[in-house]
Amino acid sequence: MSRFVLVCLAALAAAPSAAVAQGAGLRIAFINSREVLQRTPGYARAESTYLKEVDGFRVEVQKLQTQLDSAVQAFDQQSIALSPAARQTKQRDLQGMQQRMEQRTNELQDRARQREQELLSPIQTRVNSVIQGIRAELNYALILDIDAPGGIIVAADPALNITAKVLQRLQQAQ
Repeated sequence: MSRFVLVCLAALAAAPSAAVAQGAGLRIAFINSREVLQRTPGYARAESTYLKEVDGFRVEVQKLQTQLDSAVQAFDQQSIALSPAARQTKQRDLQGMQQRMEQRTNELQDRARQREQELLSPIQTRVNSVIQGIRAELNYALILDIDAPGGIIVAADPALNITAKVLQRLQQAQ
């Protein structure tokens, strides 16, 4: 969505200054992208699938952490009785175990991000297509996202909110 806002801002900047100078008012509207996504057909199923998969990743990381914690605890209990060489070997083993856990955690985080993209990309493409269609059809120069992180909208006329229109089109397209 933020890319869409940037594209719209770029289009606005490229608009002929003559049209602006002639007083041909720019039509601007806004949407609430979070509401649109959450109410888009297919989003709830995609989110549910994602959360189930990520929960499996979380369980795996917790098991690895439990194994590491147990190994550290065993080392702490045995370290007094170990020779310096054996203690050093055990410490290296624990460090290797820690590194493997961190590596696996990073792999799972990457898979989670990739999976989220796979699940949401078709939905976001459909939403963007509907928004672009409404923008062109109703001759809006700019459609802003009121829900954008670090958003630039401080206050807006509720009459400019076309979220309901976007949702209606998404429902019709189903």
